[in-house]
Amino acid sequence: MQHSRGCEVQSVNERKLMTKNLAIWVLALRALMLSSCDTPTGQGAGWGAATGAIIGAAATGNVRGASIGAAAGAAAGALTGRIVQENQAARYGPPPPGGYPYARWAGRPGFYYSPYTERVYDLRGVPPGGLTRDVDTGRLFRKP
Repeated sequence: MQHSRGCEVQSVNERKLMTKNLAIWVLALRALMLSSCDTPTGQGAGWGAATGAIIGAAATGNVRGASIGAAAGAAAGALTGRIVQENQAARYGPPPPGGYPYARWAGRPGFYYSPYTERVYDLRGVPPGGLTRDVDTGRLFRKP
């Protein structure tokens, strides 16, 4: 049984397309994993980059389009995330003059001293820059 030359060319083209699609998916996942996903701004940038890469790849079918889509998506996602972050901060009221003070590291990973009472808090689940309320004073402070 003989194969025509057209089938071989089609098979090579299909493999190239599959390789491009794989590269695009890897770029999208990498953008999501490497971004700073601890804050709403970082999460928005990560999801925007991944979504933009997928849309850019689908629209153009090449890695350049995916890269442009990822950049545009990251910028739009970061702006949206920043708005979400500001809305979350508005729930706490206006920050004090000079901003919220930062906690001090307590010598163990994830544990910090309150700048108000020296009580040790477990802040392992709090993103860097996140606010925590001191239970003794009711005042807010940031995780470094």
